[in-house]
Amino acid sequence: MGNSNTVSLPDLAATQALALRLARALQPGDTVFLTGDLGAGKTTFARTIIRELCGVEDAPSPTYTIIQTYDLDDGELWHADLYRIEEAGELDELGLEDAFGEVALLIEWPDRLFGLVPEDRLEVTLEMVGESAGDAMDTPRRAGLTGFGEWETRLDDI
Repeated sequence: MGNSNTVSLPDLAATQALALRLARALQPGDTVFLTGDLGAGKTTFARTIIRELCGVEDAPSPTYTIIQTYDLDDGELWHADLYRIEEAGELDELGLEDAFGEVALLIEWPDRLFGLVPEDRLEVTLEMVGESAGDAMDTPRRAGLTGFGEWETRLDDI
């Protein structure tokens, strides 16, 4: 089933701090699923990781390109947004199956992988749990983290 824990994220700074802890634990070949409703903070979470690991200050959302790639010192980081994928055949041309275990992957909307799920993965589920006093990104959230395969023991590193 996997090893799980839940983290309270009262504001944007807490969400970014969690993303930074994950960035420091991320290794080549790791797959991270980012799930949550529209506006839950998946792209902001991914952008924080990309900024930390790749030095890209304003990483574009891959909503239309599907995948954005970034160079790391020891490989590549791919940020995928599968929101627009409607059938399994569309995944064939993306190369995700070959990338599992080779490059670090951040995948938004992993439910659109149609069963193409690596055994070793970390699933991060972001959920809004309160009301914002202003900026929607400062809305209190909760993150559920579930590690599968080797992530079951690595989850404590985050």
